[in-house]
Amino acid sequence: MENRTARLTLLIDPEKKAIFEELCKQEDVTPSQKVRQFIREYVEEKLGPDWREERKNRS
Repeated sequence: MENRTARLTLLIDPEKKAIFEELCKQEDVTPSQKVRQFIREYVEEKLGPDWREERKNRS
């Protein structure tokens, strides 16, 4: 389970926000869930699916 204690604030065009929220609703996910998915996929694309283990081993 991911630790969800950090907050990310961003500015977005109101029209895009409304469309994004509607698309998320159609998929039965919250906008926060979808953004977390986007970030997770991006990090895994750049660093690989084992990025957490690799970061632990560096510490």
